[in-house]
Amino acid sequence: MIDDFAIGLTHALMALAIWRLLSRLDLDAEPVARPDVSPDDIATPKSGRPGRRKVRLNRA
Repeated sequence: MIDDFAIGLTHALMALAIWRLLSRLDLDAEPVARPDVSPDDIATPKSGRPGRRKVRLNRA
């Protein structure tokens, strides 16, 4: 009986999640491209990730 309850509960939660995802209005909306940003600006990597430091390993 516990197994049936656990399976039913998980399936009900997945159905609820799918229903909530499908009811979102922005699900099928394409984002509007900003005219002030060129594709070259997006493709150019920054000089490192913010909040990251290079780690030096001292090897003897």
